[in-house]
Amino acid sequence: MRVELEPPELDVEPRMLVKNEAVLVMALRPGWVEVGPRRSEMKKINFEAGEVNVCPRDIKVWLGAPSMERLILTISDPALRAANDGISGDVELRGAHKLADARLRALVAAVNAERVAGFSSGRLFLDSIEQALAVALVNNYSVRRSSPRIYRGGLTPARFRKVVELVHTEMDGDLSLEELADAAGLSITHFAEMFRQSTGQSPHQFVLHRRVDRAKEMLRAAESRVLDVALACGFKSQQHFARVFRSVCGASPTEYRQEFAHRDQRWAERPLLRPARGTHPLFHSRQDA
Repeated sequence: MRVELEPPELDVEPRMLVKNEAVLVMALRPGWVEVGPRRSEMKKINFEAGEVNVCPRDIKVWLGAPSMERLILTISDPALRAANDGISGDVELRGAHKLADARLRALVAAVNAERVAGFSSGRLFLDSIEQALAVALVNNYSVRRSSPRIYRGGLTPARFRKVVELVHTEMDGDLSLEELADAAGLSITHFAEMFRQSTGQSPHQFVLHRRVDRAKEMLRAAESRVLDVALACGFKSQQHFARVFRSVCGASPTEYRQEFAHRDQRWAERPLLRPARGTHPLFHSRQDA
């Protein structure tokens, strides 16, 4: 998925716009745009912030000088084909304007928030959002709508093991949804559905939790800087690492490390207890311990 921010274009002559891939456009601020099939037939359309346009592939229109800042997401053909699993050929979308589709708006807003944050969550997050967008587009805005496929059960143990091995091997890399699906030998859409049934999590959530687990192990070792731990576990910045770590663990990485160190210290300073007569030292009750 390609993400582009386009500012207002005042005092620019109308031009022919050609798009060979499906595009979603969200107005980030209120404004207007002039558009039409011919330059002589252009009309002014007003937009409120958050309204979305669906532009099908191979579109050719005249575009005037937009007065609004807009976010443009190009959805790849492979993502649309994966969402249309079971039907060969390219997916044909219907053009739609000024949508108030809550799901589309939420997904595009998530991409914009990720852009503002410097794309700190990595490629897997954007891949997951693109796939969710593709599914929403195929289900609601495609010319030929396919019947949704029903996946029974989850990943087989062998397939799940291959995915986990890849996650652990590439922990410090920027994994993509396609790489995870390839490891399981499944299409992206099939894999995402089966994976959620197996784990109760999306692939992105699963990878984040595995990265946090690895980080906790490294923080307990108390030998690496927090920044080094973040990079070794696949986080692009210490700030992103701290935000994800707190959301999962309820504490910052530094707080977690300090708490673990204090816990070890309290255990080391704990007085030895004399076992009761007739009992073995390994079989203390909770009250004695």
